[in-house]
Amino acid sequence: MSFLKIQNLSVDYKMRRETVYAAKKVNIEVSKGEILGLVGESGSGKSTVGNAIINLIDEPGKVSGGSIILDGTDIYENPENILKLRGKKIGLIFQDPQTSLNPILTIGEQLIETIQTHLNLNTEDAKNKAINLLKEVGIKDAQARFNNYPHQFSGGMRQRVVISLALCCEPELLIADEPTTALDVSIQSQILDLIKRLTKERNLAVILITHDMGVISETTNRVAVMKNGNLVEIGPTKEILTKPKEIYTKALVSSVPPTNKKINRFKIIEKENKNQGETNIKILNRWTKKEITDQDLVKVKNLSKTFDDSFFVESTKNSVMAVDDVSFNIKEGESFGLVGESGSGKSTIAKMIVNLYSPSAGDIDFDNVCITKIKSSKEMMKFRKQIQMIFQDPYSSLNGRLKVKDIVAEPIKLHNPSISSKDIDSYIYDLLESVELTQQSAERYPHEFSGGQRQRISIARALATQPRLLVCDEPTSALDVSIQAQILNLLKDLQEQLNLTILFISHDLPVVRQMCDRIAVLKNGKLCEISKTEELFKNPSHDYTKELLTLMPKIESIYN
Repeated sequence: MSFLKIQNLSVDYKMRRETVYAAKKVNIEVSKGEILGLVGESGSGKSTVGNAIINLIDEPGKVSGGSIILDGTDIYENPENILKLRGKKIGLIFQDPQTSLNPILTIGEQLIETIQTHLNLNTEDAKNKAINLLKEVGIKDAQARFNNYPHQFSGGMRQRVVISLALCCEPELLIADEPTTALDVSIQSQILDLIKRLTKERNLAVILITHDMGVISETTNRVAVMKNGNLVEIGPTKEILTKPKEIYTKALVSSVPPTNKKINRFKIIEKENKNQGETNIKILNRWTKKEITDQDLVKVKNLSKTFDDSFFVESTKNSVMAVDDVSFNIKEGESFGLVGESGSGKSTIAKMIVNLYSPSAGDIDFDNVCITKIKSSKEMMKFRKQIQMIFQDPYSSLNGRLKVKDIVAEPIKLHNPSISSKDIDSYIYDLLESVELTQQSAERYPHEFSGGQRQRISIARALATQPRLLVCDEPTSALDVSIQAQILNLLKDLQEQLNLTILFISHDLPVVRQMCDRIAVLKNGKLCEISKTEELFKNPSHDYTKELLTLMPKIESIYN
């Protein structure tokens, strides 16, 4: 028997000029002991459905039709119903644990407050219950950590605290909205195992909202697929991933990087017939291509980086070794991957290569010149032109007060001060076309674009100086799987046509497998191993690499 019944749910947002339908007559049921996955692209309505269950639809949005019945009670029949159910019968796990915890209250204070709001317990009993909850979700030395603040926990530990908050009043329905998106593969595995264990032990009904099909494959019993507010398809997880019936579901699943083999291109939702790559021809006429050779473009030699604790916290003298004696080389025209958990040193190495950090020891050679020993800013500018970076979050890396044409023009003017306005405009339009954006995009601001389009703007800006090396630091981790596929295909096309060399940094192992020729694995600032991509995935030599590959979510899909 279903514990939760969503019947003909509709959610509308009335705007000045139009009404946006975020959910349209959605029908979903969830039973106790079951994990239902809710998937779809951004704007599909999956989070809207989750928010509607606990009445967190913001104005001007409203539930315009249908019913949500929880354990026989229609939660919208009486406004007081939801106040009684939220927290007590319905628990919620948010995507970002840092923003869902109060930074000025200890973990213990937040747990006690929530427990006493819904349960008739005195402070001592509430404290004991809170400590037991922290132990249950796997926080070691829970008694001592009870009085810690959120910033004193790692990302994975903070998410465990959020789960304990969601469970503290013994709910029967748990809604997890992208609970592992910001986590590394090892921490993600721990959190998913925890949710599965608690579902079984507490006989919970769980709705897992995510765009990560690997998480869906490993965790859920059934999957509901949404698009533009409509429920497209629902069924058992294995059936949806291996034999989807609807065209959209097939396209969504096929956009996921396979975990068991390497492919040439990603399949794109609703773009299967588009001959991608033709729009790059114009930029090729302007680009001075470097012929691919067997020469090393980048040599990293015994590189180390130490941060004093005072870099993070005042009045301490301890030091943190972020990168410890790392050496590798990147060949001209190669895609080289750096993988590892948070804190492994991946991004620190990238920032040293682009000269945002100075090494504590070691050298970096670019095209046989040691750039770490260059003192002249004028001389360094020549190398800055040849090394460009694409950041993880395109929104925060773009100046929101500038139009796209000014954002892309900035590096062109910096490195070519004598270029004419006419040539700049023509070059900008060619760059935008090369990343599959229209010329009209030049007159718009970053906030007027989707996440995937903003990342295309970032790529256009990075290409503006005609670099030889592109440093891509988690360039698709904030994007939906279908948008991710488009951006990765674009990078593949640009690399092939422009003979670019790419340093690709990610904790998403299936993506790295598709994008890279060789991979270096880092842990705690040390290099574990370097290997050709397929060799590393099939025959890893280091125990840590073997552990990462074991923890990687496996997905059975229509690629297989």
